[in-house]
Amino acid sequence: MSHVLTAPPIATVPVAGTDPDATFPVHRIYCVGRNYVDHQIEMGGSGREEPFFFMKPADAVLPVREGETGRMHYPSLTSDLHHEVELVVAIGKGGRDIPAESALAHVWGYAVGIDMTRRDLQAEAKKLGRPWCTSKGFDESAPIGAIRPAAECYLNAATVISLDVNNAKRQHSVIGKLIWSVPEIIAKVSAAWTLQPGDLIFTGTPEGVAKVGIGDTLAARIDGVGSLRVQLVER
Repeated sequence: MSHVLTAPPIATVPVAGTDPDATFPVHRIYCVGRNYVDHQIEMGGSGREEPFFFMKPADAVLPVREGETGRMHYPSLTSDLHHEVELVVAIGKGGRDIPAESALAHVWGYAVGIDMTRRDLQAEAKKLGRPWCTSKGFDESAPIGAIRPAAECYLNAATVISLDVNNAKRQHSVIGKLIWSVPEIIAKVSAAWTLQPGDLIFTGTPEGVAKVGIGDTLAARIDGVGSLRVQLVER
């Protein structure tokens, strides 16, 4: 079989460790909306609801290696770009209808990610009852740091997740404030889609999301997982 066009390259994310060539191939990107109570409230929610999901294209990832600063081009069509720091789950073993009690066996590793959002386009889509694709799934909308194997990560309820902009604190919380835990999220996603090796799940953001602009540097961190540094530049 031959393609009539040159096949596009597979989106990949670097893997933390000693092998600089090791990468994680990306299949799909699932994102959980409003999965921290305080963020739900700041976005006009009640504080708790059933999880809902949206997706980003696999090639929306902006991979950043450990110790480096990624360059994200400020996207078109917006004047209100927001940051949303998130714990990212990298799936290594697929499945459907995965029970929460065995869900962690499907996790290959974890990373720090930022769900970048064209908030003005999202607000307009919400008002009109339209999909969020242009507000969430644009080019480079998913900056992500190196994925660290699960066995090398240390996560518990007190694990700190944070994001600074130009050295000023914007978001700061703990993983224990997730409304739906990682095993529960995997169970919910796998009830709607068949999870595949290479899938990434952005698990939700804490409160403190806010506007950023060209020249701003975003520094995100999850203790026991890693860090991510991105600068916004002109297109």
